[in-house]
Amino acid sequence: MHAPALNQLRSHLQHLIDQGQLPGAVALIQQRGETVLFDALGAQRPQGPPMARDTLFRIYSMTKPIVSLAALQLMEQGRLQLADPVSRYLPGFAHQQVWTPQGLVPVQREATLHDLLRHTAGLSYAWEPGPVAEAYLAARIGSRKHRNAELAAALGPLPLQHQPGSTWEYSRATDVLGAVLEVVTGQPLGQALKALVLGPLGMDETGFSVPSGQLHRLAEPFERDPVTGEPVQLIDVSQPPVFESGGGGLVSSASDYARFLQMMLGGGSRRDPVSGEVQRLLSPATLRFMTADHLGTRPVAGDILAPGHGFGLGVAVRRETGLAARPGSAGQYGWSGLGGTVFFVDPTEDLFAVLLTQAPGQLRSLIELWPALVYAAL
Repeated sequence: MHAPALNQLRSHLQHLIDQGQLPGAVALIQQRGETVLFDALGAQRPQGPPMARDTLFRIYSMTKPIVSLAALQLMEQGRLQLADPVSRYLPGFAHQQVWTPQGLVPVQREATLHDLLRHTAGLSYAWEPGPVAEAYLAARIGSRKHRNAELAAALGPLPLQHQPGSTWEYSRATDVLGAVLEVVTGQPLGQALKALVLGPLGMDETGFSVPSGQLHRLAEPFERDPVTGEPVQLIDVSQPPVFESGGGGLVSSASDYARFLQMMLGGGSRRDPVSGEVQRLLSPATLRFMTADHLGTRPVAGDILAPGHGFGLGVAVRRETGLAARPGSAGQYGWSGLGGTVFFVDPTEDLFAVLLTQAPGQLRSLIELWPALVYAAL
């Protein structure tokens, strides 16, 4: 990669820190199996110690690709099929209804596990006001006092935002998928993820909470957003949570998440650089299936997916090199996390890049900035 451009990348991130936009950040880029950038900049928390390369971050929705991969592993083992209706595992999802301005109507078909993986199950995050959002609020959907099974039992009977399979809307679908994984494996989600993904990849510092002896390594945001002045509050990860959110609950480090991305870029397998041992989690064919577009011409609700993008199974997929306002290659895939984390994998360029910070108010800007800085260095 182009060394002056990598220096420019570092300088710009440092500029954001110096301007008070970010407390600090960890940036990691690997290309063709080599680490070309792994820098820790700024502070781990406001007025705290310097950022370190092993700092821990709440990765929020970057949890989704890990949970989605675990579901596909179970599919490969024959323990579930994506065409299965969600109600086969979670009875509360039977006999669902869809909200319309004329009243509730029955679903035309049941939501499937495939729908959960690609966010076409008719569910929502209920960010926009309306009857569905009011129903979610009344049922306390998203409460961290609910276990996954309790969340699914409360969510299933509520009105859907769309007919299953008809529309992409970012939603609680991966939280529901986490509840399905618990039914299939007979384990809490954290244990299932450790057995299927985290343990095999050696992601020993990734989990739903941070041990008390390691809390000093946890990154924290500014108390108030530097742009809006609004208070910033991220999830409490100092204790094992009741709600192990498959949609957004994991804590990880750059090195740990890089192991996951090495496996993704490796077509489902990762070679340990020390032992040389190859750990295969998924077949190359299934990995290609996961990172293909599964939306086609379906309409997309909201503005989370950029132009020229579709959605695979747990990741956004770039369908065209053009259309989006940020650089990238057709076939690139990735996602981000509410706390201020973003990654992408580009098989064409044989690279992945991950940026970790804790600045939720800056996420939209970072989603545009990060690929621009990385592709400038090619």
